[in-house]
Amino acid sequence: MKRTLLLILPLLAACGPRYGMRVPDGMVKKLPYETRIELLEAENDLALAIDRVDEAGNEILRARDNIRRARARAGAAESELDRAEDAVSKEVAQLTIDEAEARVKYLRAKQHLNVALLEVEQLALRCAFARFELARVTAARKAKVEGSERLKPKEYEEQVAECDADVKEERAELGADTSDEAKAREAWEARKAALAKKTFDAAASPYVENL
Repeated sequence: MKRTLLLILPLLAACGPRYGMRVPDGMVKKLPYETRIELLEAENDLALAIDRVDEAGNEILRARDNIRRARARAGAAESELDRAEDAVSKEVAQLTIDEAEARVKYLRAKQHLNVALLEVEQLALRCAFARFELARVTAARKAKVEGSERLKPKEYEEQVAECDADVKEERAELGADTSDEAKAREAWEARKAALAKKTFDAAASPYVENL
């Protein structure tokens, strides 16, 4: 994890000036061991923020695969409808098409929310980075490292506060996407239930697939 943090810090700083104010690494290297230990909590918070960004990215990839499978499922169901020779088979095939199309709509709504969540988590990572830098400047000044007197803790505190406020605002804006995702899921669940009822058992039915 330490290696990951060492790799991610320069990347975060290089992403742009937004919440990118840093304490010089050379100054941190001069910290005594006992003072560096005090940075562990901030390091752990930063590591957790990195993990949340990774998971948000993975969720986008999973949803993309699920959408691809749902489209293929809809296509297969349409072929079954063309081949169906009796009313029951035609009805099951049509219900399968309806379920697959509803699934695609739900997954697209979910993916829209996933992308928005990733953007929020990326910003939250910058906030964790800002808090990490605040911890470093606090430690440097506490240890009276040469040059630390020129650093202004107030500026680092303001950086954290502004970033946290932005994250709070962006999370609040997720309400519409969350609502759309919930409605699309409800519609898909209804289609899935109708298909399961027609094929007797959702768990055993070859027609019903859970996410």
